[in-house]
Amino acid sequence: MIVCYAQGGGLGHLTRIRAYLHTVHADEPATILSTSPFAADPRILGPHRLLPAAALGDLRPSVLVVDAFPAGLSGDLTADRIPAGTTTVHLARLLRWDAYRPLLPANPIRFDRTWLIEDLAPAHRASLTGAIAPLTLVDPPAPALPALPPGSWLVLHSGPASEINDLLSYARDCAAAENAHPRLILVSPQPPPGLPADVEHVDAYPARSLFASADRIVTAAGFNAVRQTGPWRAKHLMLPFPRRWDDQFARAALARAAHARSAHARPGYDAGR
Repeated sequence: MIVCYAQGGGLGHLTRIRAYLHTVHADEPATILSTSPFAADPRILGPHRLLPAAALGDLRPSVLVVDAFPAGLSGDLTADRIPAGTTTVHLARLLRWDAYRPLLPANPIRFDRTWLIEDLAPAHRASLTGAIAPLTLVDPPAPALPALPPGSWLVLHSGPASEINDLLSYARDCAAAENAHPRLILVSPQPPPGLPADVEHVDAYPARSLFASADRIVTAAGFNAVRQTGPWRAKHLMLPFPRRWDDQFARAALARAAHARSAHARPGYDAGR
């Protein structure tokens, strides 16, 4: 039995676990431990079953996959909670390590395998255990969606409403700077209260089938948003938000720097653009 510990209130942990299970386990049915409200959507959970995180003690996994936080969201995930004989796997992504590190328990899990799914700060990297290797996640196939009308700007976020409104304001500011008048399309599970009449709302998951036909893609700087928009970095606009453990500002800076290096390496690059 594959069990995935994916605690977190947002959509990111579930999207990442789905990609991991597709990439490494060929979508073998697994049990996902999460209290995220988005887990109730069958499009997000796919073929996998959902249980609360508290159910871990009642399970006997052959493989336990711990997403992002090596000691869980609040430091409660310890070695003595793991049944004997379980192979432990960690998906290591960027964290505000100095902030998270005090949560590590006296008896942390010594992972058998750690997958590096993005660049980490040196101190965070030095803390990793087990066999360590990079892993490029591949998302499960997504249904095709109709192409967007010309001039469409996608704004993607699962919430909260205040951040959705900030992204819409950011999109308008960027459009004004470009002297553009785009059609704004918000992709979100729910529209925020008082959504302006000139913003179209769609609930499309996964939304990546829309990226190719969008003129601009406006997102926060969460792990999945930055990963999935990689092929379209030139038209991706990122607005990082503060998070308790995630470092969206560092991720956005790394993505922008990588894009600048790539653009500079291309023939015909004009540094004055």
